[in-house]
Formats: sequence, C-alpha cells, structure tokens
Amino acid sequence: MISVCTPTYNGSLFLKDQLDSILCQLTADDELIISDDSSTDDTTQIIECYNDSRIKLLKDNSFHSPVYNLENALRHSRGDFIFLSDQDDVWLPGKVKIMLEHLQRYDCVVSDAKVVDGECNVIHKSFFELNHSGPGLFRNIVKNGFLGCCMAFNRTILDKVLPFPNPIPMHDTWIGLVAEKYGTTFFLNEPLILYRRHGANASPTAEKSRYSITEKIYHRYLFAKNIIQR
Repeated sequence: MISVCTPTYNGSLFLKDQLDSILCQLTADDELIISDDSSTDDTTQIIECYNDSRIKLLKDNSFHSPVYNLENALRHSRGDFIFLSDQDDVWLPGKVKIMLEHLQRYDCVVSDAKVVDGECNVIHKSFFELNHSGPGLFRNIVKNGFLGCCMAFNRTILDKVLPFPNPIPMHDTWIGLVAEKYGTTFFLNEPLILYRRHGANASPTAEKSRYSITEKIYHRYLFAKNIIQR
C-alpha cells in the first residue's frame, strides 16, 4: 500500500491536473491524504467532487505553513511507502511504478523533474541539473538537493522523520537528511513529474532564495543541530 501526502492551500487553479495525474496511478488499496490549510478558494470543493474513497481530506486546519501542513498529512498516512506531492504539479505516467521498483532497494528515492511554467511549457529539462542535486549528508546540509514533490520513502524513514522539529524552514531538506543518516538514498536521473513554477507557489524551491545570508547560515545550523539530536 502507498500513501500520497499532499498539503493544499488555495490551490484550485492547478489542483485538478495534479489529482488526475496521481489517482490514475493508484490502486484501490492506496490512499491520497490531503491536508488543507484553511483554503479560502474552492480547493476543498474540488477535492470533494471526486467522491473517491481513496482520498482522505483533512480540512479546517490552521497551520499557516506548508511544512507543518504536510506533517499533518504524514501523521495520518498508513502506507508502507510514502509519496510526497505538491498541489500544482503533474505526475508523468509510470512515476509510481518506477519509484516502487527502486524503493525495493533504497529507503528514499528522489526522481528528477522537468521544470515547467503555468502552462506546462518546459523551462528547464532537469531540476537536478539546475540545482546540482545529489546524495550526501554534509552536501545537503550545505546546499539542499532534495525536492519534496519528487520524493518517496518507506515507513522506517517516516518513523524517524516524525515529529518535525520546530522550527524548520523546509520539510524536504529535513526528510532527506534523516534518510541520509538512517537509510539509503537514491537520486534517479529520470524526470517523473512536471514541476510547475507559476509565480504563486506555496514554496520557493528552484527560485532565487528570499533568505539573507544570515538566515541561510541559521537554517543550516538548525538542520545540523536537529539531525544530530535525532
């Protein structure tokens, strides 16, 4: 059984594309856990219109944070393998099958992605190439190479990941570092999603950082401290 965990907030513009691309790859025994952070648009109505028993919608939350909104979805997951998903991307055909094959050998798998605009026109053919992503604990403390929406991992890693430290600025870095410390990671050089960047994303990954040098150093300190303590 797999659990796809998706945090949503005012994601109605692209949400249906994403849900359609996920649900067609799931079996009847899988689940899609969606934690909504009190959206004020019709995000939850779109989800409820699917009337799909595989969808578990957690609504009326007030995290005001995509990081802890995702943590809520993770806490409610029951699958042996956990797939992370954003609300506005598109999964390419075969993503689940390919990732599951590699999850038989590795605890955490990160696929590459095509970076696209709001209309799914390709901006960059490879997120890995753009971000210089790769494995390694120290390497990813210095510069994060993990992309949450491209990650899948087993329940052993999930048990080590939860609860999230407070505060952490990014969930994908935290999950990736835990996987580096306690398991085996694999960066799959095959784009399995269209990673949509449209100017209103909930997270700024792949865009110029909004943090100052001082804030970046502090974030690295937080991750190093918490990974040592965990």
